Amino acid sequence: MPDFDPTYGYNLEQLLHIKPPPRPEGFAAFWQARHARAMKLNPRPRLNHYGGFHSDYECHDFSYRSTDNVEIGGWALTPKRMPVTRGVIVGHGYGGRDGPDFDLPISGAAFLFPCFRGLSRSRHWPISDNPSYHVLHDIDKRDHYILGGCVEDLWLAVSAVLALFPAAAGHLAYLGISFGGGIGALALPWDSRIQRAHFNVPSFGNHPLRLQLPTWGSAAAVQNYQRTHGNILATLSYYDAAVAAQSIQIPVHVAAALADPVVAPPGQFSIYNALPGRKKLFVLDRGHSDYPRQAAQKKALLLELQEFFSDL
Repeated sequence: MPDFDPTYGYNLEQLLHIKPPPRPEGFAAFWQARHARAMKLNPRPRLNHYGGFHSDYECHDFSYRSTDNVEIGGWALTPKRMPVTRGVIVGHGYGGRDGPDFDLPISGAAFLFPCFRGLSRSRHWPISDNPSYHVLHDIDKRDHYILGGCVEDLWLAVSAVLALFPAAAGHLAYLGISFGGGIGALALPWDSRIQRAHFNVPSFGNHPLRLQLPTWGSAAAVQNYQRTHGNILATLSYYDAAVAAQSIQIPVHVAAALADPVVAPPGQFSIYNALPGRKKLFVLDRGHSDYPRQAAQKKALLLELQEFFSDL
């Protein structure tokens, strides 16, 4: 158990009234220029069948080229008994990923599970695969901070899906948890090729507040860096998932936790509250920890996601 209150003294009503921080000057232009540069690249995606067996899916190793000549690796699943009519990109948490998920309730979809640069199957020197160091990589350089490269990895994953499965065009979704949820919120406003999204306990929301709240994990590393080196909001303000979420135009489903010692709930709800369009909230008892209703809530969440993505 943490030595602090993982609710941070907020109840649900208070969480639903948290506002995102101010948008820094040139925020949209910064991201639009990055997206335009990334769209000039051919990701050259590759699928290779591997030995994993599943009754419903063909299992593949998956790789493509991202910006900065980074090779992104991961996994892909394609349905065995129906054609691919939809594409789903699934982002992971800061613990990385050691294989695909087989329980996502979206039929007719090709699922791609890329590993963001520096992590798991996408290790890349000199980026550390330790989350506490990964999150600090080039944090003093706004234009080169690691999170920007990870957003570009997601955009080029979309390009890779469309190159491999052109029938999925117009029927693409993104699902991201924790780290992957925050990266999704940063990426989606600038890429119109994705139609639906789900963020589960998303990170990187409301950095000014996030820097003040006691925490575990990568956020603690950022706080320690701030105490040692001074103001880092000059960089982080351009990588705030709650600021970016204000520009997301597609329907988004969010699972946010009332208590979470790793990704503070006020940051998660800042992202949800900032979404301007159609959105749906699933309230989790806890995030990044075990709790009594965890299995029941996961089952209920999957049923809700099945309905949310039914008309993708």
